[in-house]
Amino acid sequence: MLATRLSPNLKKLSANCPFIARQFVPSELETADEENVFDDPLMEEEHTVTRGLVYKYGNRALVLLTMNCAAYCRFCTRRRKVSDIEKGIITDKDLENIRKYLLKNKQIKELIFSGGDPLTVPPLLKKAIKKLAALPQIKIIRVGTRLHLSNPAAVNKGVIDALKQVKNKPLYLMVHFEHPAELTKPVIAAIKRLQSVSTMLFSQSVSLKGVNDDEETLYKLFTSLIEIGVKPYYHYRCDPVKGAEHFIMDFDKEIEMMTNLRKRLSGLAMPLYIIDSPNGSGKVPVPLNFWKFDRSNFKDFNGKKLELL
Repeated sequence: MLATRLSPNLKKLSANCPFIARQFVPSELETADEENVFDDPLMEEEHTVTRGLVYKYGNRALVLLTMNCAAYCRFCTRRRKVSDIEKGIITDKDLENIRKYLLKNKQIKELIFSGGDPLTVPPLLKKAIKKLAALPQIKIIRVGTRLHLSNPAAVNKGVIDALKQVKNKPLYLMVHFEHPAELTKPVIAAIKRLQSVSTMLFSQSVSLKGVNDDEETLYKLFTSLIEIGVKPYYHYRCDPVKGAEHFIMDFDKEIEMMTNLRKRLSGLAMPLYIIDSPNGSGKVPVPLNFWKFDRSNFKDFNGKKLELL
């Protein structure tokens, strides 16, 4: 079972809010032996071209700086490797190998720093940005984090200085939010600090049974985010990752919920509802109830037919 690590801030929030506790506190439900779930549903191991670099799409690549987080989300798609402290941080040699790979593949224009949480290792992030983001071929930098919630006080000068190493190109920060109760004063203050150095903040969220599986919760979340200058970007169907099966919602309910939200929300506040194709390729938009469609299967970006899990 994925290791438990809670900051004082998260311990307090979890004690007072069951919707936050469900995201971070281990459950016996994680040991259920379900079918049609995977250790690596997004096939990242298969697409790892050198340690720390996942290359799956033509013009962009994923850099996994660390497998450590300030806290571990129980629905994490990288449960198989997150919290691997000894093996989970890339080295100077790894960074050099990544640089060499990028130089040989000039079609890669965008780097996405993730993990784990890259903001938990600011010296390494700073070094990686200097080494990789400075390459002339790289035009866009993305950084994914949930440190603003897990430990907002850790979004400090060291983190901001690391992010400032992105020079003369856009820096987009991808911040995870799942429930409006997460938007506390310390969290919003951390978001404001991140906004001071980023081109734009986008949020990503996941449909989670027992957390945000109702229309009003997501309505409040998305409207609250856009009101503080964070654009709701993606809302994912939960990945069929082993250990997180109990979070997966009924598909018909998800579609109905997102259809109703599309009627109520402005375009700015409405994220794109997608499935990150398990054992396939691409983040595929899910049609809403404005259309008739076959809900039992879909095709990924390469035309591969996938059954809904």
